[in-house]
Amino acid sequence: MRWLRPVIITLGLMLLWQLIVWLTDAPHFILPGPLRVLETLIAQFPLLMKHAGITLAEILLGLLLGTLLGLISALSLVTWGGLRRWLMPVLVVSQAIPVFALAPVLMLWLGYGMASKVAMATLIIYFPVTAACFDGLRQTPTGYLQLARTLGANRRAQLLQIRLPAALPAFGSGLRVAASVAPIGAVVGEWVGSSTGLGYLMLNANARMQVDLMFAALMVLAVMALALYFSVNLIARRLTPWLQESTSSTTRGDSQ
Repeated sequence: MRWLRPVIITLGLMLLWQLIVWLTDAPHFILPGPLRVLETLIAQFPLLMKHAGITLAEILLGLLLGTLLGLISALSLVTWGGLRRWLMPVLVVSQAIPVFALAPVLMLWLGYGMASKVAMATLIIYFPVTAACFDGLRQTPTGYLQLARTLGANRRAQLLQIRLPAALPAFGSGLRVAASVAPIGAVVGEWVGSSTGLGYLMLNANARMQVDLMFAALMVLAVMALALYFSVNLIARRLTPWLQESTSSTTRGDSQ
């Protein structure tokens, strides 16, 4: 049933889409039906996969860099209080600037290649990962830290063996958010300026009134985003097996 539910939801959305096309009698260059989009998806599959590979590489590189930088920043903020007083205001102020407004600047600095798109995805991922991991590190139960100090653990041992494991649930939440927004950064970067990628293909198809191709590219992007999210979710669940065990125990207790 767990695998059947997404299939039923997808079919229901397709049926609703087709009903809207029938009821509004929209022309195909405004709103193509799902069958027409599927036909275009099959016919243009090699082209779509070529551009999808570029976009996927940008997303994965941005996710990797954003996660690493966010984790390092969170660890630095927790470890050095003086750095926290200087860096936290910068992080807060940086969120007041729309990240999308930086896309043209990144294009100017890094060019129209993959580097600017990876930088865009990294920037949009960086703050959610940093904030989630920092909150998790700060909210480590004080009893664990006091027990570690009593046993003679130094700050490094407390960080690696107490704080980091305790912060994993929050870090997993940050990774889920990062996986959700990473495709946005890459595609917006491609919209601003690119010659490859699904974002470029969508803009090019829209300019030529090939709306069915644009929808096909959007469907490929949606599948990629869902696969990325569920993959990250699986990794986060594997990193925190005790949460699944506690949830199962609670469920059994409630059922009894």
